[in-house]
Amino acid sequence: MSNAINWFELPSNNFERAVKFYSQVLGEELQSMDSPEMRMAFFPTKEKGVGGCVTHGNGNMPNSEGALVYLNGGDDLGVPLSRVENAGGEVLMPKTSIGENGFMAVFKDTEGNRVAFHSMG
Repeated sequence: MSNAINWFELPSNNFERAVKFYSQVLGEELQSMDSPEMRMAFFPTKEKGVGGCVTHGNGNMPNSEGALVYLNGGDDLGVPLSRVENAGGEVLMPKTSIGENGFMAVFKDTEGNRVAFHSMG
């Protein structure tokens, strides 16, 4: 097994708002796809990286108390974290050192999901 995680989904109440939030925070457009059962917008990923998306309509509801997904904060997670509040989210824990493992920060997205960033810088 190369990765313990293969895929993640962040549910939304308002799909367009959630896609706009993550596009602004990450500085990249998410690619949308609609099906009869649900809507999805995919986070950017490299060929063999872990993938994920924002979803709507699959029965999942946003939650701030469940599992914590860490998004790649790039070279310095301070960059995307600085965009969270202007995009409508809330910073719950600022950039915090985790020693030799780099840095982390936690935020709440526009849908109420608790999400984190990780970076080495």
